[in-house]
Amino acid sequence: MIGVHGQAGGGRRRVRLGWLVPLVAVLVACGPAPEGPGGEPLKPGVQVLKRGNGAEPLTLDPHRAVSLSSQNILRDLFEGLVGTGPDGAPVPGVAEQWETSVDGLTWRFVLRANARWSNGERVTAADFVAGWRRALDPATESGAAGLLAPILNARGVMTGRLAPEELGVEAVDESTLVVRLAAPTPWLLELLSHPVSAPLYRPALQQYGDDFTRPGRLVSNGPFHLSEWQPGAQVTLARNHNYWDRPAVAIDMVVYYPIEDQDEELARYRAGELHWTFDVPHHQLGWVRRRMGDELTITPRMAVIWIGLNVTRPPFEASRELRRALALAIDRDLVVRSVTGAGEIPAYSWVPEMPGYPAQAPDWAGWPRRQQVDEARRLYAAAGHGPRRPLEMELLYPGGLNNRRLAIAIGATWRETLGVQVRLREEPFAEFLASRDDLGTTMAFRSGWAADYRDPFSFAGLFDSETGASDTGWRNAQYDELLQASMQARNPRRRLALLAEAERLLLEEQPIIPVYFDVRRRLVKPELRGWTPNAMDLHPSRHFYFVATGGRGSE
Repeated sequence: MIGVHGQAGGGRRRVRLGWLVPLVAVLVACGPAPEGPGGEPLKPGVQVLKRGNGAEPLTLDPHRAVSLSSQNILRDLFEGLVGTGPDGAPVPGVAEQWETSVDGLTWRFVLRANARWSNGERVTAADFVAGWRRALDPATESGAAGLLAPILNARGVMTGRLAPEELGVEAVDESTLVVRLAAPTPWLLELLSHPVSAPLYRPALQQYGDDFTRPGRLVSNGPFHLSEWQPGAQVTLARNHNYWDRPAVAIDMVVYYPIEDQDEELARYRAGELHWTFDVPHHQLGWVRRRMGDELTITPRMAVIWIGLNVTRPPFEASRELRRALALAIDRDLVVRSVTGAGEIPAYSWVPEMPGYPAQAPDWAGWPRRQQVDEARRLYAAAGHGPRRPLEMELLYPGGLNNRRLAIAIGATWRETLGVQVRLREEPFAEFLASRDDLGTTMAFRSGWAADYRDPFSFAGLFDSETGASDTGWRNAQYDELLQASMQARNPRRRLALLAEAERLLLEEQPIIPVYFDVRRRLVKPELRGWTPNAMDLHPSRHFYFVATGGRGSE
């Protein structure tokens, strides 16, 4: 999966860099090439990449960040044991090689001797141990810590049953890190490229506490370091001259712009203020296709757009019929045809299509639309609602034109099909997250979930009672048992079968309503090279560069 080869021997499987080693060696020996990887001459002068980034990042703390807007920046600032290639696949990062035991439970990573923090100090194995312990410590209040759950004792640390020092990681020496897992984890390498697995520069945390992420204080180990953060305006990164692979990085500066309104982002792109957009407004997609089709990229991604229902309080707490009625009432074909229109796929299951994983759509997904409506109305009435007693509910959604259009369409469908009286509430992203977490007031919310790694567990794990973060309040002991059994299963088919059984249970209980599997719509300037569409929608800035011809360049 990462372009390397294995070698058996001594009871372990050794993973080496393969063809990546000579490429890195050439780059280090020769310095910056006058040509890009495509053979085109690089644009002379300072190369500045200007990225639209959706919402304002909530934090630049790698062990706390959960939003895409934060994680996009953090993937430029920090590098884990494993990095991210142009196609989104894992590649060697701080670790130059690794080996794993035959049972897959013990991994040994060897760090690069030239891996450095942005202040020039060496990155050590102990820095990774400190980072992972901090992420899992309940005092950190990390929303992403559950990703580290496969590590031995991680669940006990997360829940406060064990001390962070009991986590199954050990710095054997400065260059060697041993990781022990609770169960074989096929997605481990992808996990180790996620920001939550970043190392920690301990002196900055000790000196500044949680304020260590501010400009001038944040010490990072990725291709870039934090230069400036103007809240609501931009986050600016400068090239990290101490980065181990600095000669291979052409971009000198990256500027992230938080723009939640897609119309505004399009206008700024057309004005030359952005080199790519975070999104494209749904209602202007046809115009964009006609006028700027050569700059438009639409890529299917491993992400689902869904409605969450608060099952801890009325009206959804004890009424599976009502939850199912709302799920049946949504005309997904109409949504992807008339509201989004970029090739999204109607979603009746929670997990998108993945190799070897059996789709788990409910029986009613294949019914004619008329039959779906009739069943929705029957269940709605069985739940005690109708023209004389309509359901009154509020649908919360994050700000942005595209989100608003979707919320309006879903609310209209519920009203026209069932007579539901829907109040729509739009909030800026940061406020939306806080409201969504409040199970005391929130009834229903529009949300999205993108895979952190290419495995069904990335979706299934959201509803793990101990480590998940679905914000619906749904807990189910049988579901938890199925997840645990899947993690212990040694047979890959058995593992996927257990995950499929768990998904069937989730869909039967219906705390969530999948709406569609998403695509990523972006506009990308033609003079920017290195763009590689991928299902993970991961695009580290280090892989990009500007060529000498083709337009405005990077001024």
